[in-house]
Amino acid sequence: MVKACQEIGYLNTGTFEFLMDEDQNFFFMEMNTRLQVEHTVTEEVSGVEMIKAQIKVAAGEELPFKQEDVKATGHALECRINAQNPAQNFAPSPGQIKKLTLPMGTLGVRIDTGITSDSFISPYYDSMIAKLIVHMDTREQTINKMKRLLGEFEIEGVKSNHLFLRDLLSDETVENETFNNDYIEHSFFKRWVSDDTK
Repeated sequence: MVKACQEIGYLNTGTFEFLMDEDQNFFFMEMNTRLQVEHTVTEEVSGVEMIKAQIKVAAGEELPFKQEDVKATGHALECRINAQNPAQNFAPSPGQIKKLTLPMGTLGVRIDTGITSDSFISPYYDSMIAKLIVHMDTREQTINKMKRLLGEFEIEGVKSNHLFLRDLLSDETVENETFNNDYIEHSFFKRWVSDDTK
């Protein structure tokens, strides 16, 4: 990726996206010349504050570290809580938030939000309510803590996808890492919508 950026003369934050097939072949999809919403996962496992680094580069400053200084540690997971109704094919759910209870933060937990109990979710802009980020030593610890956070998350006034995400993380196929990009749409979602216990 570094060589690709050098070839096109690009100097700043960028995200390269790839898809991996069943045979573990990687295919380039696109490059985004910005930070993505999911940059928090990179920040957690690398210890690098991406926004601060981006501003330093844009200001012409040297970064205080080299590539070989960046070491990935543990496992990180981000869940985006959106004002959507999963039971209605993720239809937008704009409106006034009447109650918002965020989960308790503990070691390895980060919650990014600008929404409060009196916020209004507009139908004209991004419907994101919060990002829940967990960073732990193992994948199992990370998923278990995220499921707890999603279970503690409470919202009234608009629908949200937090219970869908909790149930997805509890799904046996996801736990066993035997899923692909089609799994949610063609298998999990149909079962989840038809489950009357939600």
